[in-house]
Amino acid sequence: MPRRSDTLKSLADLGSVQRTLSEQRAREAEAAAARAAIAQKRAAEQDLFSRAIGATQPLKRPAAVPLAPEPPAPIPVQHQLDEQRVLRESLSDEFDVTTLLDVDDAMSFRRSGIGTDVTRKLRAGEWSIQRQVDLHGLRSDEAREALGAFIRTAYKQGMRCVRVVHGKGLGSPGKQPVLKTKTQRWLIQKNEVLAFVQAKPAEGGAGALVVLLAPSKR
Repeated sequence: MPRRSDTLKSLADLGSVQRTLSEQRAREAEAAAARAAIAQKRAAEQDLFSRAIGATQPLKRPAAVPLAPEPPAPIPVQHQLDEQRVLRESLSDEFDVTTLLDVDDAMSFRRSGIGTDVTRKLRAGEWSIQRQVDLHGLRSDEAREALGAFIRTAYKQGMRCVRVVHGKGLGSPGKQPVLKTKTQRWLIQKNEVLAFVQAKPAEGGAGALVVLLAPSKR
């Protein structure tokens, strides 16, 4: 049979546990009440905001038009073709050069208004040769276009003195310097050309011309 003191002790422990549980339930109830109050306050604020601004509807997104990337600049094909056509038409194989060439101990050409001192200085090498084109092995039409393009480019780049190698014609039918004669005709028709002389032996001799170009206007 349990003693009276043990029974009283067990009852005291049970009462302590009950008080602890009661306090815990009270704290939980307070926490739940606090959360409910916060939620109610937020709902009231949201309701107040809704009443203040009235009915709302989502904004419509403006219609978007996809923009294609800017196309690349067109290649001026027609302009290039026109330039080639003008080049072909501007250099004639039938141009008469007999009245324009100075025939002396060494053939030379100088445009009207250009003094004989210019051709003399060209022969003496007082202008440094800045660039050259070699027409060897080209057909007549190829040589004409190559020469025209070379002179035009050299002039645009500010070149003053160039050399044109046309060969001596030793491989031509009948040993006639056909390309040499045509080269002279073509050069005389180019406005960029002020004068030309036969090259010195060390620079090609009868197979080349030293050409003086007008100052570029660039």
